[in-house]
Amino acid sequence: MKSISEADLIINADGSIYHLNILPEDVADTIITVGDPDRVEEVTKHFDSIELKKGKREFKTQTGYLGNKRITVISTGIGTDNIDIVLNELDALVNINFETRTVNENLKSLNIIRVGTSGSIREDIEVGTILASTHGLGLDALMSYYEKDISIEDKFLLQTITQHLPKLNSQPYLTSGSEMLLKQIAFDMPQGITATAPGFYAPQGRQVRAKISQPNLIEKLGSFQLKNQRITNLEMETAGIYALANALGHHALSVNAILAQRIKLQFATNPEKIVENMIVKVLERV
Repeated sequence: MKSISEADLIINADGSIYHLNILPEDVADTIITVGDPDRVEEVTKHFDSIELKKGKREFKTQTGYLGNKRITVISTGIGTDNIDIVLNELDALVNINFETRTVNENLKSLNIIRVGTSGSIREDIEVGTILASTHGLGLDALMSYYEKDISIEDKFLLQTITQHLPKLNSQPYLTSGSEMLLKQIAFDMPQGITATAPGFYAPQGRQVRAKISQPNLIEKLGSFQLKNQRITNLEMETAGIYALANALGHHALSVNAILAQRIKLQFATNPEKIVENMIVKVLERV
């Protein structure tokens, strides 16, 4: 079996993966990702015990136990460029032999659950809602660098969305979330297609000083509906997580705390409480 080069897979002197700075044994089969490094403790404070605390750059990792369940919590930072690092390095940690630099014969499938914040682009989805993503719609360019395997149903849905949207700077991509995790964790949550933008300001229709080129982006996204499928919210990581998890054979689910209402121009007065409610709900079901 062909070995992976030192330039393609960088391993630190202590045997840890390059960016995340963790070892294969540091990773649990269930992983919760958060964007903000400070939010790692907001999750692990609920654990019964913590066995590992490591960090490098924006990537902060803690692994511990909730009852008998071993869970890893890791911060990704913002954006799908960071998701590219985190998903590939997590997969390498569990599916590549670092000594031989070869892919393991028996591959492991991780359960990856994002708990993050988001903005609603539907009038009926209020601030404070905890919403699960049925699909991730990528408005960024990440997946143009990877071969994609998309179902017939998702291909048709993507074509319909693309025809509905104004011309974008990159070709949108679409990936379904894990049906297993949706049933396990999000069975009673509002659900919808989550759009993932490549930035926070103009790519999400915000204008401060620099003039934006797509002033009607929020309205176009929020007006899409195909039967019971509609685009409900906008953030910066979900589509990358779903697409790379699918490409690498992992299960992924994104759970979103709605802190902004983009149609009503509202922002949460109690964001910490909303995020805490989301974290507790996910941990009860994970």
